[in-house]
Amino acid sequence: MHFWFVCNKCGKESPFNLKESKCDCGGTLLVEYDLERVSKTLTKERLKNRSTSMWRYSELLPVENEKNIVSLGEGWTPLVRMNQAEEKYPVKKLWIKREEQNPTGSFKSRGFSSAISIANEYGVSKVAVNSNGNAASALAAYASYAGMESHVFVPKDCPGLIVDECVQYGASTFLVNGLIHDAGKIIEDGKQEQGWYNVGTLKEPGRAEGKKTMGLELAEQFNWNLPDVIVYPTGGGSGVIGIWNAFQQLKQLGFIEGDLPRMVSVQELGCDPIVSAMENDSDFNSQTENVISKPTGMRVPNPPDGDLIVSILRETNGTAVTVSKEEIEQAQKTNGAQGISSSPEGAATWAGFTRLVEQGWIKEDDEVVLFNTSHAMKYLPWEATGTPTIKTYEDWKKVSENVLI
Repeated sequence: MHFWFVCNKCGKESPFNLKESKCDCGGTLLVEYDLERVSKTLTKERLKNRSTSMWRYSELLPVENEKNIVSLGEGWTPLVRMNQAEEKYPVKKLWIKREEQNPTGSFKSRGFSSAISIANEYGVSKVAVNSNGNAASALAAYASYAGMESHVFVPKDCPGLIVDECVQYGASTFLVNGLIHDAGKIIEDGKQEQGWYNVGTLKEPGRAEGKKTMGLELAEQFNWNLPDVIVYPTGGGSGVIGIWNAFQQLKQLGFIEGDLPRMVSVQELGCDPIVSAMENDSDFNSQTENVISKPTGMRVPNPPDGDLIVSILRETNGTAVTVSKEEIEQAQKTNGAQGISSSPEGAATWAGFTRLVEQGWIKEDDEVVLFNTSHAMKYLPWEATGTPTIKTYEDWKKVSENVLI
């Protein structure tokens, strides 16, 4: 096997394991590759003739047999130059990376193509995820394509269209009277008895690895010369971790050189623990009260490894910024007027960008990339009907026998 685990805290190496995600020291286990072996087949020249999906980087994804890959055509999303905005704002160049063009309408397609491929390689048949929305529908789609049984648990205020999307993709779908971590507890309480493989954020190795392809792809689209700033909406943080990890591996392979882009995490007012740590120059602490932000992918008061996210921002001389619901709504209109359908998360990057320009943190000679992680249509007002609401695993057991899929 040409890949294994390395702990991001203590550096301890261990064999790749399907269901491991944390080291004994509490650090996150990241996938490490035999880069000398990788370099023999993954070259800039060979990439020119490969398929336009994220699996063009298969040597840097933890699947041994390509027959086990579960793909719906995710990746290689457009990088669009924002010409009108460049005339208005003091910035050298501005792009939006259009992740809403992925098969399930969000960047989550990448993580679940990878996670479900790994699960497929190990013979997993039942998968479960807690999510604020887009991860749930992505899991449902990829699990169904792979012939797996899927179970998704989302907060009861999850956008109704996304809930119905999960049902349409064939997932056993439940609304949870609580937040994303409450939904996660149901899975943890039931996974041994039900045989669920938990594909929640950083509960397994695949999702962060799939999102890593955003960084690999961005570097290639920039002809291996990275932008100065990357602005990314942050909830669980596996996207930030994945992109940073991609750049680390590309540097080791000699594909890129120089300083990494300054990474920016954007969060919504009412759930911004990453911003709090950065502003207070403190260790990360989860947000335990007054979680009042909107039900989006940014509403994660206790990300699985907030310390790692904060360390990445600091290492890259980046920052974190909070934006309000009103700023996000205005940013959606602004993006729409430029031809970009953006989710609240994607629009938050625009709001964060304009704030940082006003503060002078983003400068006139900066080249900036904003990530639009999903499209706006998923968040239109819509009431999901017929989906059970539960609070605990015991509630799930009581109602699950009556749910028809």
